Formats: sequence, C-alpha cells, structure tokens
Amino acid sequence: MVPSLSSKEFYLFQKYIEEQCGICIGQDKAYLIESRLSKLLVDSGLPSFEALYQKIRTGRDKSIAEKVVDAITTNETLWFRDKIPWQTMEDLFLPKYIKDLREGKKSEIKIWSAACSTGQEPYSTAMFIDHYLQSNNIKDIRLSQFKILATDISSTVLEVAKMGKYDSISIMRGLHETYKTDYFKNEGRVWHLSENIKAAVQFKQFNLQSSFLFLGKFDMIFCRYVMIYFSDIFKKEVLSKIASALNPGGVMFIGSSELFNDYKENFHMKQHKTGVYYEVKG
Repeated sequence: MVPSLSSKEFYLFQKYIEEQCGICIGQDKAYLIESRLSKLLVDSGLPSFEALYQKIRTGRDKSIAEKVVDAITTNETLWFRDKIPWQTMEDLFLPKYIKDLREGKKSEIKIWSAACSTGQEPYSTAMFIDHYLQSNNIKDIRLSQFKILATDISSTVLEVAKMGKYDSISIMRGLHETYKTDYFKNEGRVWHLSENIKAAVQFKQFNLQSSFLFLGKFDMIFCRYVMIYFSDIFKKEVLSKIASALNPGGVMFIGSSELFNDYKENFHMKQHKTGVYYEVKG
C-alpha cells in the first residue's frame, strides 16, 4: 500500500518542483503530487515520499529526478489547438513573412514552440506552413526557410515527439482529415508523420528557467498553456525573457483561455478577429 503524502512531504516537493520547473502547486492541489508520484514511489521501492525526496536531493540518481519532473509536468496537447494562431498566421503573418523573404529582408523565419510536449504544436505549425505554400501555389518559398525550434523540459516527451509516430487516439485530437491524408501514413495502429514535416522541426530539451540567450532571436514564439502554472514572479520573468528573444515586430501567442496583466511592460496586445496576440514593444 502506498503511504499518504504528509504536510511536510508536500512542502518539500512543492519547493523542489517550483525550484526545478517553475511550477507553483498550491496546497489545494497536494493530491496532484501524491497521485502523480505514487507509481514512481512504488517502482523505486522506497518506504515514503520523504525517502523519495531525499534520494532526488542527493543528485546521485539523475534518472529518478527526471522522472519526478516528467510525472509533474502537464503534457496535455492536441493538433492545431485553438483557432486563433492559425487564423492569424494565415491572414497576417505568412503573407508578411513570404514578402520579407522574397524582398531579402529576411533570409529565414524563426519560430519557437516552447513547452511543446509530444510535438503536436510544432508539427502543426510546419504542416500549416507547408499547406499554405501548396494551396497558394507558392513555389519560390520553401518550408525549409522556416526554422522551427521546439523545446520541453521533459526528455521523455521529446523522444516521443522526435519519432513522429502517433496512435489513433492522438491522431483524432484536433487533426483535420486533409492533414491526416496529406502528412501521415497509417501502418496498423501507428500513424507516421511525413519525413519533410519531421525535418522541419528541431527538438531540444530546455528549461524556461534557463537563459534564453543561446537560443537566438525569433519572429514568432508559442508559449501556450504553460505560464498558467507559474508563480506571478516567474511568469513576469519568462515574459521579459520572451520579449528579449523576439526580433523587432516579433509576436507571442499564449493560450486562448490565458489572461495576463503583466504583458504591458514588454508587449502590445493586438486583436485579430475573435482572438489576440502579443507584439513585442520596439
């Protein structure tokens, strides 16, 4: 029988998780730590959550520390999540980016999908761009001119993303039939993503607490449904670092249900149709 999580153990893991991931878990969500770490506790053969905490704190077993992060971080995702980014890309940004590439104002367009989980967001982005180019009979601009970086704190989900293989349930979640037909091949229970879309995305393990400097500058950043788990202080820090990582005129998309008040120092909130995006201040 798995032991219950005591108040002391909750406090230890609460601080550890915020320190490692930036995720702030309130006392009313103590059950999340208990439920998500119970299997890891059993598998490790340790007698208590405190013993598990002491083991990860020693730093001798990095794999178990990674498993704690994997268990806690939310990996909820689906294809083409929300309509807003895709409508805005089609109406505003892809025409602008293509014009900039044609006129030599830019040699490439850089897009970052932060907290990408198992890859649906960056792959959706690559498919959307490729579909746009083909649908508009654009032959002088190539998908390879759009550099898409996808990062996540979890090495486990990144390994899944890199494979580009998805089961039938994953495929059903938000993927239009056109994209399924054009970009996937069904082999039994597994759907394989086309190689040209896989090649368009570079995956990298990255913690949003780290410096963004070595990542370079981007024209567009997706940071959706991740900052809602951060403390107000860390959220403000991430917004500031995202602003610094954007090129002049660069834009950020957050989740459609996310509401922030701290953006005004670094961003202009812009509206397009029924949604909003954030343009970095010059």
